[in-house]
Amino acid sequence: MAQITKDMIDRINQLAHKKKNGGLTPAEQKEQKALYIEYLAAIRGQVRSSLDNVRFVEDLTEEELKEELENRTK
Repeated sequence: MAQITKDMIDRINQLAHKKKNGGLTPAEQKEQKALYIEYLAAIRGQVRSSLDNVRFVEDLTEEELKEELENRTK
């Protein structure tokens, strides 16, 4: 899974600003597209990871529910 870094976000913002104010070179357009693809892949990975850890209370036994609640308060 790709990692979102401050440098990545800064570069995405730089390219977006330049695109808005004057346009991008073909190389910059290609870089921007690649950065967007990498950024979206990272976001999707984070969402999938979060959803993989979701547990429905209805699916837990009473004992598992008590344990889950105890672990959250620690």
